[in-house]
Amino acid sequence: MFPGSLYSPQHTGARRLAYAGMAVLTGLTASFGNALVTVNAPSLAGPLGLYSAQLAWLPAIYIAFNATANLSLVKARTQFGVPRVTAVLLVAYALAAGLQLAWPTFAVAALTRAAAGMAAAALATMTVYGFLQAFPAKVRPLALIFGISLSQLGPVLARMTPVELVVADHGRGLHLMELGVALAALAVTTVVRLPPSDRSRVFERLDFLTIGLTIPGMLLLCGVLSLGRVLWWTDTPWLGWALAGAIPLLMAVAVIEHYRARPLLQTRWIGTVDMMRFAAVAVLVRVALAEQTYGSVGLLTSGGLNNDQLRTLFAVVGGAMALGMVVAALTLSERRIPYQVLAAAAIIGIAAWLDSHANNLTRPGQLYLSQAMIGFGTTLFLGPAMLYGFQRMVARGGDHLVTFVVVFSMTQNLGGLAGSALLGTYQTIAARAHAAALSEHVNAFDPQVAARIQAGASSLSGVVVDPLARGVQGGGLLGQAIAREANILAFNDTFRLVALLALLTVVYVAYIIVFNTIRRRRAAAAEPAA
Repeated sequence: MFPGSLYSPQHTGARRLAYAGMAVLTGLTASFGNALVTVNAPSLAGPLGLYSAQLAWLPAIYIAFNATANLSLVKARTQFGVPRVTAVLLVAYALAAGLQLAWPTFAVAALTRAAAGMAAAALATMTVYGFLQAFPAKVRPLALIFGISLSQLGPVLARMTPVELVVADHGRGLHLMELGVALAALAVTTVVRLPPSDRSRVFERLDFLTIGLTIPGMLLLCGVLSLGRVLWWTDTPWLGWALAGAIPLLMAVAVIEHYRARPLLQTRWIGTVDMMRFAAVAVLVRVALAEQTYGSVGLLTSGGLNNDQLRTLFAVVGGAMALGMVVAALTLSERRIPYQVLAAAAIIGIAAWLDSHANNLTRPGQLYLSQAMIGFGTTLFLGPAMLYGFQRMVARGGDHLVTFVVVFSMTQNLGGLAGSALLGTYQTIAARAHAAALSEHVNAFDPQVAARIQAGASSLSGVVVDPLARGVQGGGLLGQAIAREANILAFNDTFRLVALLALLTVVYVAYIIVFNTIRRRRAAAAEPAA
């Protein structure tokens, strides 16, 4: 269908199984390495010898390179072939991971995250191509559903990986696992060779200018979104300067591409109502999905739990995501896609509302249902949403492929990052407000407050001899309890915000469905008269 696409010869059953196995492995490993860093961030700062701000840069670098990777990869696959491009990126990822073992510095860690972002984009494409070869022609659209959804299981697998393995030997466990992931993906894509494709020279000089401006612009923007809530938005001047630098870089890209004869990005198509609606819904749902990656995990972490206590929860989430893929595939049709997106948003909203009644006794067992619903909604939404955009792109022509892939990648990557930034900022502000409100009711002359302080002081009698120091530390324990309750109340507010965002998405998608239905009926009624 497009320049650089693979041929689709007839395969034996064994060959189809091999392609399916390759696709499953590449899909699961595409985001696994970065997820190990993201989900274990609180435990990695010490072993890696990094400050929290440095550690926050690593996911930002990955997202910036992953979101912009297809600006170059789509044409690179056309000019050099899919296997060669994927092999080069996996070798680069493996070399960077190996370099971390010998020279574990922040600069090498940043280089590894950049290589991982590019390699993940290539592996996501390999996953889709593998399923395209494995599935019969009549069900090949399902390759997009499974190909894009499977990579969402990477963070789930990372949550189920023992923390001790990741942080072992000052972080060498992480480096070894990343090296193993890169080598395993390289091995399977080398052994299970994809069919050939037609090649042609497609790169133009202005392509490199666009890529050269987009990457630093996205890097600055992702850095602001990732570090804003860590360093705090109004306390760090360089965040403003970074944002001021990102805007003109990305605006320059838009101007260059708008007036090119053969643009890499079809800005006029991006500006259409159809694409703006698609991007808006994709971003809204992705922001809502941050309820799982930031909200529920943050709630449990604030209660003292780590990944080792969350394995069963994320095993349930993984099963629900697999079920979501199956349901999306079984109910797939062009007319049902908007209803699938609507159902996914509604399920996410209901799950967030269920979570909004948490307290300091909430543990993973109380979140199985809600988090399974969010996992189910994730894969129910993602595949159909991509297929919807893909259909719109096919109607426009093959020269819109780069635009569609980049827009979809950016909505998912930036949406997830912006979601964590939004929810994290809102939760921090709400926690401060709740702490202030709770503190207003704490009076040292209140008998209950005095008894609580005395109980805290008594619990320290075995380690603190001075009665005055025990009283001070007893008051500190009460302050910690107030802060913990304020955090829980703030997370409940955050869950309500997610439920509201999901509800707005449901209303907007329902409006689009009704509007398009009325327009089709009017067009059908007008045809006989014409």
